[in-house]
Order: sequence, then C-alpha cells, then structure tokens
Amino acid sequence: GFRVAPFKAQNMANQAGVTEDGLEMPRAQILQARACRIAPHVDMGPVLMKPVTATSAEVIVLGRPAGQREARDYFRDTSELRALAVAALDRLAGRFDVIVMEGAGSPVELNLLARDFANLVPARRLGAAIVLVVDIDKGGVFAQAKGTLELLPAEDRGVPEARCETHPR
Repeated sequence: GFRVAPFKAQNMANQAGVTEDGLEMPRAQILQARACRIAPHVDMGPVLMKPVTATSAEVIVLGRPAGQREARDYFRDTSELRALAVAALDRLAGRFDVIVMEGAGSPVELNLLARDFANLVPARRLGAAIVLVVDIDKGGVFAQAKGTLELLPAEDRGVPEARCETHPR
C-alpha cells in the first residue's frame, strides 16, 4: 500500500537507459523503479557520470548531457549538482511515501566529505536511517565497517549500538 521509489543522487556507470520521455538515466535506477512498479524518472538518478577515460566522464544531469569533465574539475565545486540532486529528491519525496536511497562509495571519505552529495546529504535531508552494507568476499570488510562507523559524524549515528545481520546469497 506504500508508494515506493528509488533514489541515487550520483551514479558512476556506463550502464544507462532511456526513459519514456527520451531522457537518459542510470540503468540500476530504471530496474529499481520497475521493481517498485513505477515508471522510471530522471529524478531517481539525477546525476550520471559515464566514464570516458581513467580521469574523465561524460556528465548527464537530469537526463541531458552536460559535457565531459575531468575528475579534478568535477570535484572542484559540486554545489550546483548537489542543489539539483536535492531538488530531485524533494520532488520524489513529495510524490512517494518511501524513498529507498542508495549511496555511492564510502560515506566517510574525509577528503571528499565536504563535496559529497551522494551519501549523507540525502539521508540527512529526509531524516533516513543509514544502513551500512558490506561484502565479506571483498576482503578487509571488518576493518572497513569499523572504520566507517568510527569516522561517521556523530549527527549521523542515530542508533546507539550497531546491529550485525548476515544474509546468505
């Protein structure tokens, strides 16, 4: 009975698709929208970066090409993209009861924290619970999880103690 939608503020992927209105968006959010039994919309994946070289990507914003950028230029100032992503999230929150948000990379990379809008910004915006998902097959998972939890800003530690659950594949 809930209206549910996916959201990922920024996605780095070559896998993209086209919405019914001809706009490009991340394929993952298209599949997630279909799982929610709703039509995909660019607000669900407002910023798509399609790798072109080892240090550059084509940037797609709200379904439209915004040019190719080198990583150093892209990360110099993300405030405009942050504002676009937050506005997209707000529009979704106005239309749906539940937003399932996916971050990108680590939420606590200290060198990126001030510019990152894919992890803590959306969670804080909606007052969402943060769930840390790790994959033991990648190695070093316990150190990564402990380090992430220790570096997580105090304001984002809404749960007094961590809970560990394992799920077989």
